[in-house]
Amino acid sequence: MSLLPTVLITGASSGIGTVYAERFARRGHDLVLVARDTARLETLAARLRQDTGVAVDVLPADLTQRADLANVETRLRDDTRIGILINNAGVAQSGGFTDQSADSIEHLVTLNTLALTRLAAAIAPRLANAGEGAIVNIGSVVGLAPELGMTVYGATKAFVLFLSQGLSLELSPKGVYVQAVLPAATRTEIWERAGIDINTLPEVMDVGELVDAALVGFDRREPVTIPPLHVAERWDTLEASRQGLLSDLRQAQAAERYRA
Repeated sequence: MSLLPTVLITGASSGIGTVYAERFARRGHDLVLVARDTARLETLAARLRQDTGVAVDVLPADLTQRADLANVETRLRDDTRIGILINNAGVAQSGGFTDQSADSIEHLVTLNTLALTRLAAAIAPRLANAGEGAIVNIGSVVGLAPELGMTVYGATKAFVLFLSQGLSLELSPKGVYVQAVLPAATRTEIWERAGIDINTLPEVMDVGELVDAALVGFDRREPVTIPPLHVAERWDTLEASRQGLLSDLRQAQAAERYRA
């Protein structure tokens, strides 16, 4: 790509998505902003056009609705200017597993996993053919910690991490960068929408600090960026332990401790 690639950002009307839009606009990237709230998208787009001079398209969509999702997929497949996808749209959920309805679980899983995967699948072949581009998937440290009690939400974010790591292995040899970003509690509207009082959380990161840190990882081409992790070696140790576990898996026989 001879010019800076256009960036498509989902969940762009608030929180992390809005800050990503501001930061990429300041870098000179044109934008495609995706979210349900058309009025907020239009307000953000007008401000970014005025402040930065970049071109900003608004693409209203509810990514849990197949027709809307298909429209965004088509844009990602066909618009060769788009070289970066920020897969940010997501939802959290309060309450224990037995307190949640089937419909609320379906909505959460659809948005956090199915829509995210389909959007990545829509753009990945074109980026691979071009030999450049990037996919950024917003996960969560909750995906590493079932102890935090957000079982379905955490499971979707564990999926996002695994998907990102797998895509990185597949796509990085073809020139496509894939980043998983794992925030901890961040000051966004997601908590209020989930019925969670953010003031009850012990530590909450400002959304600007979160995105700025994630972009440092982006510029360094980190496969996994965890802004709240202060001892980076902890992640290296976890990965080394996982690789050691894989090396000790032998499929032909059950382990001695399971034999009668």
